[in-house]
Amino acid sequence: MIKPKKSLGQNFLIDNNILNKIVQLAEINNCDIVEIGPGTGNLTKKIIEQKPKKLILIEKDHKLTTNLKNEFKEYNNLKIFNEDILKFDLEEKIKKNSIIIGNLPYNISSQILVKLIKFKEWLPKYKKLILMFQKEVADKIIAKYNSSHYGRLSILTAARLKITKHFNVSPNSFYPIPKVKSTVLVLEPIINKDFKVKNIKNLENISHIFFSRKRKMINKAFNKLFKNPLEVAEKININLNLRPSALSEREYFKITESFEKQI
Repeated sequence: MIKPKKSLGQNFLIDNNILNKIVQLAEINNCDIVEIGPGTGNLTKKIIEQKPKKLILIEKDHKLTTNLKNEFKEYNNLKIFNEDILKFDLEEKIKKNSIIIGNLPYNISSQILVKLIKFKEWLPKYKKLILMFQKEVADKIIAKYNSSHYGRLSILTAARLKITKHFNVSPNSFYPIPKVKSTVLVLEPIINKDFKVKNIKNLENISHIFFSRKRKMINKAFNKLFKNPLEVAEKININLNLRPSALSEREYFKITESFEKQI
């Protein structure tokens, strides 16, 4: 048994039932698949059984990459990259209508999601994401405004992705057993008619400014962003006495649009 590395946030999924559930969500047959962090290849085996057109694996751990190459050397349609997903140019490598699957390392899962949301070309080449997160992170992704988990991840995800399904996974489904529950989310790229922001990085920065002072009223964040904050707030009908979690995703889009108009 390979010893998981804590530094890479490795928890290997070993529950056959959960592996099958993930594969069923994907509808893999004859599709291009990308798996992020295949680890010991438990999910990879299930994917291959479903006969994908092509399979790309991205694994940072050199030893695991070597093992995967040895284990799946008979499979012709497989390409394995020994790369850090956060530095890897995934947008360049994937084909149209790909499905991206991943039991993501807990310590960088939200960064991976943000990378996928910030693809330059939108709609992107991928048609579906099936990703496993720590439950607490998944709760932040699916949260709505005026709830305790609502924040930057909720807003960025709502701008470009629709969550269609999710289910929770027990810690006992992993080796080693983590201290937390996990959640599988299925996310599909959309054109959001409320999202008219030119550069999604501006939304990312603005949500960071607001939620770095999430217990404070938003008037100070407005003062930081705008030369004429009161005028802008009145124009887009924003109450400056509210706290960041009381603003809807749509209101954050409007604030970002107004910011882009003045730069």
